[in-house]
Amino acid sequence: MIIEKDEDGYFVASVPSLPGCYTQSRSLSELSTRVREAILLCLEVAKYDSQYRRRLREFAYEPSFVGLETLEV
Repeated sequence: MIIEKDEDGYFVASVPSLPGCYTQSRSLSELSTRVREAILLCLEVAKYDSQYRRRLREFAYEPSFVGLETLEV
């Protein structure tokens, strides 16, 4: 899960391994609940949508890297 804080003060979460799995909230504690709900919804969609399952397989075989580094200038 990747969490960012947007310009309006909302926490925005995405789950890179689940295409289209995003949610947002004003608080981090609420965000955790919403991310779980979003993940469950994506998995439910995968049960019935063969196109979505195909996208999941594509994501599973693509190596990915997410890094964060702070540079002082």
